Amino acid sequence: MGGWGRKRAFRWALLAGAVAAAAACGPVGTGAAARPSATRAHGTSVASGGACVFVKPDGAQKFGHVGWGFRITGSDHWVYGAVENPSNALYTPPGGDIGAWHAEGTYARMLRDMSRDAHYPGNSTHPYSRYRCTDSSTSDVKAAHAMIRTVEERGFLVGVDPQTGDLGSRDCLDATYDVLRAYRTRHLTPAYPTEIPNMWVETLVLWSDGALKPR
Repeated sequence: MGGWGRKRAFRWALLAGAVAAAAACGPVGTGAAARPSATRAHGTSVASGGACVFVKPDGAQKFGHVGWGFRITGSDHWVYGAVENPSNALYTPPGGDIGAWHAEGTYARMLRDMSRDAHYPGNSTHPYSRYRCTDSSTSDVKAAHAMIRTVEERGFLVGVDPQTGDLGSRDCLDATYDVLRAYRTRHLTPAYPTEIPNMWVETLVLWSDGALKPR
């Protein structure tokens, strides 16, 4: 087993029991505590790229749930979305309903939509309540759009893939990370298989951190 395989096995040994008990990236019935407002504003300078991660800290039985946004370089428009997994299933085959969605709008509209779950495919129990953003001197909107299509079609997985027998994940965090990585976001911390969303969000040390309240 190579180094990557050992890393995956070690992480699963630590986390498999907890993750299997949680409906990963699914809706919950309680609100999330707000964080202090961000000290930096984003979305005002259109010359560079930019990216945001939206957080439901209480999602997936408090393991957390995340969505994403990225700026269309040279404009005030952003593309944003998430994989919501409304069924709470740990496995949905490729092409199945994983609650994937994306939309486009100004920075202000993106914050408003995410704060109210305006595009949630179904009845959301509570909206995103935290967001972290960063400017990015590099960006690839075309590649990010292509990745959106990929994550919306590849199904959902936390645990053993019944098709291959391998341990892996294709959840809300994988979708968020893969889209922002395709965008070539600067200061994007790697998200390893089985990473817990709430823990990963804390590794975005150079990103702003703000409370997201309904607008």
